Amino acid sequence: MITSIDQLGKSISLASYPTRIISLVPSQTELLYDLGLNEEVIGITKFCTYPAAWHHVKEKIGGTKNLNIKKISDLNPDLVIANKEENQRDQIESIEAFCPVWTSDVQTIPDAISMIGSLAALTDRSNRGSQIINAISTESNAHIITPTANRVVYLIWKDPWMTVGADTFINSMLEKYGLKNVFDGQNRYPVISEQNIRDRNPDIILLSSEPFPFKAKHQIDLRKKFPQTRVLLADGSMFSWYGSRLIFAGNYIRRLISEL
Repeated sequence: MITSIDQLGKSISLASYPTRIISLVPSQTELLYDLGLNEEVIGITKFCTYPAAWHHVKEKIGGTKNLNIKKISDLNPDLVIANKEENQRDQIESIEAFCPVWTSDVQTIPDAISMIGSLAALTDRSNRGSQIINAISTESNAHIITPTANRVVYLIWKDPWMTVGADTFINSMLEKYGLKNVFDGQNRYPVISEQNIRDRNPDIILLSSEPFPFKAKHQIDLRKKFPQTRVLLADGSMFSWYGSRLIFAGNYIRRLISEL
């Protein structure tokens, strides 16, 4: 019997290591690939674009918040991997009626490390999981990070503008690499106005590539509205993907800061 407690404190039991896994979260799909799983993963979301090979050949079971429950059931999985924030609770409860669901809840880098270790153990990939964790730790500790004077607004949506608050993984990444989130006094993903941004007087506005796909045209527009503020495009996956991509995130963020 294989047992595991997920990050919501829920215990799941499997008769053996899973051989029919469905992943409902892009960053965790990428992690499963990097753990060395392949045939064991039978279904992913339409947003699971990495690895590209899986995106083209694996069964798609809908979007992260619009899951095809019947298709998931028909695929007969022995494990579904979800996330508290990225998936809808009622849909997860529907899946739990016919399959064990391991749910992550990642707000900090230590949470991410714990998730990686747990999923590695649950899928019989503990050795590879340890290698990934060690690589993240090595990269994270490769440089001494000192707080900068850079005060940041990290935008994730447009119409309305949305940013990140204190209890988010993105905020923990900003803090880790010395950036001060000017909206860290708020929780989750607050809706803000352009006047709110002016009132906080940030040094930098970061435009994330996800979930809203900010482009150069948005950067140009905001530079006109905030001429005294640096406006940069940012690869959102490097700030918000809490799986094996963390191996590369630190180097990316340090390069981004060096542009300042």
